[in-house]
Amino acid sequence: MENPRNIQTISDTDGKHVSIARNTYRIIISGNQTDGKFAVIEMNVPPGGGPNPHAHAAIHETFLVTEGEVEFRNESGKFLAKKGAFINIPLGGAIHSFKNTSAEKARLICTVMPSGLEQFFIEVDALMQQQDPKSPPDQTTKAKLDALAQQYGQELFPPDFLD
Repeated sequence: MENPRNIQTISDTDGKHVSIARNTYRIIISGNQTDGKFAVIEMNVPPGGGPNPHAHAAIHETFLVTEGEVEFRNESGKFLAKKGAFINIPLGGAIHSFKNTSAEKARLICTVMPSGLEQFFIEVDALMQQQDPKSPPDQTTKAKLDALAQQYGQELFPPDFLD
């Protein structure tokens, strides 16, 4: 018998896996499962991994560090987020990034409200699968990445923007 309140249980192996900028993300629950209200993404970040500075004005994003540590950066400075740390990035488009500066892998649980960022990750993963993983993206791929970012409300900045 189906639960009338639609409680969802998700195992540790459920969800779609994507590779983004050397990181492996597992979409635990997508906007398709929450009527677009939110999505939850597990982010496995190897040493040296993490996204370049970016902003998304229409997305509220939170992170819980569950393993390892990452250096979060924004325009105000840096914060070393260790296991148990929580980062809240409200609506409004604050420029931010994070990087695993340790020698061990880090794991974060990211919640985005509303959903949509997970679909961006899926499309970026599909685009990058067409590219040689040992080569930097060519100009055509960069243009497609920029168009996807714009489509999903992402503003991308150079890697050294917050240095």
